[in-house]
Amino acid sequence: MSFKRWILPPLDKDKAAALAEECEIHPFLALMLHLRGIDSAEEAVEYVVGNDLDDDPYAFADMDAAVERIQRALDSGEKIAVYGDYDCDGVTSTALLYDYLKKQGADVCYYIPEREGEGYGMHCSSVDTLSERGVNLIITVDNGIAAVEEVAYAAQKGMDVVVTDHHMPPDTLPRAVAVVDPHRADCASRCKDYAGVGVAFKLVCALEGDADTVAEEYGDLVALGTLADVMPLTGENRKLVRIGLRRITEGARPGIKCLAQVAGTWGKEASATSVAFTLAPRINAAGRMGSPEAAARLLMAQTEEEAEPLAQAVHQANIDRKTVEAAIQQEVWERFRACPSLLQDRVLVVEGENWHPGVIGIIAARILEQTGKPCLILSVGDGAEGRTAKGSGRSLRGFSLYEALAACSDMLDRFGGHELAAGVGLRADRIEEFRRRINQYAAEKFPSMPAPELRLDCRLRPSQIDLEKLSLLTALEPCGAGNPAPLFGLYRMRLDNITPVGAGKHLRLSLSRDGVRVSAVKFQTAPENFPVECGELLNLAVTLERNEYKGTVQPSVIIRDLRYADTDQEEILEALRCADSLRRGDPMTPDQARERLPDREGLATVYRFVRSREDWKGTLEQFVHQVKTPALGGVRIRVALEVLEEAGLISLEEDGDTLRLRVLPAQGKADLNQTPVMRRLHEAVGSTNAGDSNEQ
Repeated sequence: MSFKRWILPPLDKDKAAALAEECEIHPFLALMLHLRGIDSAEEAVEYVVGNDLDDDPYAFADMDAAVERIQRALDSGEKIAVYGDYDCDGVTSTALLYDYLKKQGADVCYYIPEREGEGYGMHCSSVDTLSERGVNLIITVDNGIAAVEEVAYAAQKGMDVVVTDHHMPPDTLPRAVAVVDPHRADCASRCKDYAGVGVAFKLVCALEGDADTVAEEYGDLVALGTLADVMPLTGENRKLVRIGLRRITEGARPGIKCLAQVAGTWGKEASATSVAFTLAPRINAAGRMGSPEAAARLLMAQTEEEAEPLAQAVHQANIDRKTVEAAIQQEVWERFRACPSLLQDRVLVVEGENWHPGVIGIIAARILEQTGKPCLILSVGDGAEGRTAKGSGRSLRGFSLYEALAACSDMLDRFGGHELAAGVGLRADRIEEFRRRINQYAAEKFPSMPAPELRLDCRLRPSQIDLEKLSLLTALEPCGAGNPAPLFGLYRMRLDNITPVGAGKHLRLSLSRDGVRVSAVKFQTAPENFPVECGELLNLAVTLERNEYKGTVQPSVIIRDLRYADTDQEEILEALRCADSLRRGDPMTPDQARERLPDREGLATVYRFVRSREDWKGTLEQFVHQVKTPALGGVRIRVALEVLEEAGLISLEEDGDTLRLRVLPAQGKADLNQTPVMRRLHEAVGSTNAGDSNEQ
């Protein structure tokens, strides 16, 4: 996990207290609501218990035209095709609309393009296929807003098209019978953040004329697609997901129930987290690893007997996805180790031969999490037009990947996306130039790249962790994008004991402060990768979860991040940036060089520490904590490591944010001032040498 900047929002205790008094609720719940921007009783009631679906479907532009055309097709028995997408949002959208039309007696089929071979959206070849099947009306779900050419082609073939989508519209809309999209400038819908399945739901509400009935029938599909597409859980979305989670818990849809059984979540109350991290990835995996057909049929299954083998097939696709993903991720890190300069770029661009296009977006997200840097993963292969590269990227807030790609658009065959995620296609022989150009853009526009952030709600005292607080937090559900689960800071906690659990894959930490002891779990951390010693004071970012065992319920404290209590986060972030800058050879001012330049004693201190350990492994933060002195801060410590490596005194290996330091056999005296880093620092300061030989 990359080092993150922790952010604590401003807190107006008077407003929180006023809300508690006005609503007659617990002050802690009022505080949580206040931190989510809720400061009136009306807003609080709507947030906590509001279930009225009050976003009028006819507020959407073109909804009346869409309903009229579909109703005409139903009345006259025309053949209708629901045209979907291969991801979870697209599959749930397809299942919802297809099932509804089927129950209305429609002559209806569905078409979902495959990721490989066809790709996202409408295609003229698929329009031909539907024409051959005798389709008169195509209704797109979760796609179509940019299908100007394809919609025109369908009209030439004698087919009408109704577009329903949730992506941003281009300057020119398709000339369809109706284009229903909340992002249209003339759309009066109150909610603008529907997933594709949310828009399909509103279409069915308009057709049916009763939103509550439609929600009871299809809320589980809406929740699944909305959570999979990471749409904000605010307004109408929040209400729909709340309804849908209840339906999933009840097992109302055979396909979702069977999928929950193979995923190991059946029998537990469905939460936004469990759906987003267990059910949604399995539906997505079917489209990533092959055909989305099994996932679509699973969601449309009428009986558990029909659904069970389909659930197993979808589950196996997810297992296959994990295997392929792990292999490619290993190749990416092998590439970084073979060419360390790639890892020093501001924007990471890594290419590989025939990497599976269905998983490279996931891998880009993993590399972003591990390095804290925007990342693009490119899969290179032979195509009809020669060697091409198709890629997927992920970024962090503050650095728009879409704008970065737009700055390089003259050398790209295609690109699209938004601030945090994007796709790209280009000729393979342009990859090196593309890497240079996008990093040049980053250097010019962002001399100091944004750092990953972790937003905490507030600090908690350990004595405040109890069942009452846990119960109050349920009022904030469902939590997800736009309404994150509360994240609390436990500060200056003494680490008393470390116990491996889960066959050594996880850790249970015993911590204390002010006479109160807390047990907390850190997942996916083996003891050998946790070099923090007992007795240290730590700050922890934690979530509180319900843990029930043999009928007893207790709050479970889950560690999301931790650091030493004395860590200066800005110092560590600057030290990390400094290391990359030095290795890239970036120019520096005299003041920057002075701040980075370690003196003879500082170099000796760092070397003595590494020599005393012989083989040290941990993060830069941990190293700085153990070595730092009043005269030797994090930046100079990191520069000292660079100097000692260049002098051949130590080896320095990096794997994500983990450093491994080992002493090398002495080869005689080494003049550290003659290392490339020290020479550049002295030159930038304006001196030829520091006056010392700095021999080790």
